[in-house]
This record gives sequence, C-alpha cells and structure tokens, in this order.
Amino acid sequence: MLRVRAFQGLSPKPELAADVACVPYDVVNRGEAAALAAGNPRSLMRVDRAEIDLPPETDPYSDVVYQTAKKNLDGLVSARVLVREPVPTIYLYRQQMGGHVQTGVVAVCHIDDYENDIIRKHEKTRKDKEDDRTRLIGTLRADTGPVFLTYRGHPEIDALAAAQTSLPPSVDFVAPDGIRHTLWRMHENRSLTEAFSKVPLAYVADGHHRSASAARVGRELREANPNHTGAEDYNWFLCVLFPADQLRILPYNRVVNDLNGHSPREFLARVREKFEVAESAPASPSAPGHVSMFFDGRWIGLSWKSEPSADPVSRLDVSVLQDRILAPVLGIDDPRTSRRVDFVGGIRGTSELEERVTGGHAAVAFSMYPVTVDQLMDIADAGQIMPPKSTWFEPKLRSGLFIHTF
Repeated sequence: MLRVRAFQGLSPKPELAADVACVPYDVVNRGEAAALAAGNPRSLMRVDRAEIDLPPETDPYSDVVYQTAKKNLDGLVSARVLVREPVPTIYLYRQQMGGHVQTGVVAVCHIDDYENDIIRKHEKTRKDKEDDRTRLIGTLRADTGPVFLTYRGHPEIDALAAAQTSLPPSVDFVAPDGIRHTLWRMHENRSLTEAFSKVPLAYVADGHHRSASAARVGRELREANPNHTGAEDYNWFLCVLFPADQLRILPYNRVVNDLNGHSPREFLARVREKFEVAESAPASPSAPGHVSMFFDGRWIGLSWKSEPSADPVSRLDVSVLQDRILAPVLGIDDPRTSRRVDFVGGIRGTSELEERVTGGHAAVAFSMYPVTVDQLMDIADAGQIMPPKSTWFEPKLRSGLFIHTF
C-alpha cells in the first residue's frame, strides 16, 4: 500500500506566499521565466530556473546555474522569506480555476514506492531533463517542485479533507493568471496518513522528471551513506495527491511544419483515405474518435469507427492520428525526436493553432479531444507508456508553497 508522511519543511510566510509561488519550471522557456520573476527577488523561479539571474549566453546545465540556485534558496531562508515548519506537517492545497476546483493532499511519498510501481508511471523521461533536475535536487538537498499524483478516490480521505477545509485557511491568494491557491496546515495528521495506507496505488499525473530525479538522488545518497538506516529524509519526495474524480485534463494538440513533400490536394486525398471527413467542423472535437484539423484556412472534421482492442494505448485518439496520418503521410515516425512536429497545450486554445498555420509557421494543425484520467490509469496499470505530449493538466501546481529538505 501507499506510504504518505508529514514533513517538517520550509514554507513562505503567509503574507509572502504569492511572491514566492511560481509555475513549474518546465512549462515556461527562459524568456518567459525571466518575465515572470522580473522585479520580484522572492520568486522561487530564481531557484528552479536560476539561469535567469545569469547572462543570457549561460549554459542552463553549467555548474554556475546550480550554484546560483543554491545561493538563491539559501538567501530566501536567511531573509526569513522561507521559514521552517515547527512540526511535521501535511497540507491541504486547493486550486480554483474558473468554475473548476480541485483539492489535494501535500505530503512526502517514499522513493521505494516509486521504484516498486506502487506509484505508477505512464511516460518516459528524457535523460538531459532528468540529469538537470537530479543535479538541482542534489545541490539544493531539497524538493522545490512537487510531483502531481492522482489516486482512485477514497471516502475516508474525502471526509478528512472536507473537515479540514471547512476551517480558516493558512494561505489564500489569487495568482496573476487568475488561479486561486488556498492552503490549510494539518499538524495533527495521523488519521490522514492512516487513511492513505488503504490506498493501493497512486499515479504520476504530471512530474515524471521530478519524481525520477528525486528517486535517483535518494538512491545516490543511500549508496554514499555507510550508516544508512532507511529513516533519512532523502528516502521521501514531495507530492500533491489529488483524487482522480476532481481532475481536469486539457488536450495536447499537434502542429506539423510541412506536408512532407505532398501538395495540399495530395495531402487531403491521403487524409480522406484514412478518415471520414467533414468539410466543416468546430475547432474543438466534441467526443473521442474525432479530431479537428486546421488546414487551408478552415477547420475540417476527421472521425473514425473505434475498433475493439485490448491495447489501451492504441485506442487513444493521439495514437490513431499518429498511426494513420503523422507517421505514414507526414513522415513523423518518432514524435519524441522529430523537429517537424510541435505540441501545443490546450490552455493556449485553438486560436494558437490557427495562428501557427495562417502565420506560416506550420502547414497543418490538429485539435484533439482530451485523454481521460481513467485512460491514463489503465495505461499505467498495463505497464505501458502513453504517446508523448498526450495530457495537459490544468491548473498547474505552484512551486515554493512548500519545500521538502533532506
């Protein structure tokens, strides 16, 4: 069963939480990260993406970046922007984006549960990104960005969370993007950790590189410690656990730079061989088994009849698109490595797809129907890997509201 534990970490003073909190390091590029942190020395972006405090030509994987991250984190602690919790704590973390509300439990999970597939994965990690986060976590001796986990809901956990969130919160603010973030501290949390011990499995929804890197740092510190007992804090990593029925997944759309040598007429003819085609369609498909394609200045509907399959990956819309169009027609054999395809998170809307094509930056765009949480869990349970860029969870967790140190 899943192990969940309170931790005695760092958190910002409540009145400074909005200044410290930042979006995950991997949803922004260097320029966007610098713009978000501009004029705000307290932003944790200066730790998670410390290259923004260095000359633009600095290699983001150079030693000076990790040294600067450490200096910046130590500075936030010495200035008492970040303070140590007086006792081991679990948090309830609520996010509200428009009418959507989700409430998760912030705790630490065990790296052995990650290694032994009690915490299940559905993505491969890239070595360069994993190496980067491993170096950062190891240098800081801290997890600054939580891993986003989900689990099949449990009534006892729901009841405990509801009781806690009926009390006044510790932190409550609205970020510049309009998302509300609310925190409750639970110092008396034994009942919650015991309830989680009845949860058989959790799933990485977002944060595969952070979780893989945290587990790797823990292994390295075990091997380097001749007096290792298993009680050390490096055996645990920072997570937020949300019940699956509260989550919302947005689509992850595709744009392709060129038609792989086909003329527009040839390309459309090949598409018609593979799909049922509606000459006019909404920009966002309304159901699984449908894709909206922006091409030749209009949205075209693509649909197909689902064929029975025991393979949960092949049933995904993104797999059907890859197998019928992206690979055989457009020559995108490996979307993980091809530079001719790009992925656009659903939070940017379908107008971003139209702009890419009409602006000449892409030849064709595909608007997808979002994957469900059940599909994600089915694939992880089968020990399989989802196609790259299949899920976009929103709202994103903020880094800096709670930091696990070891």
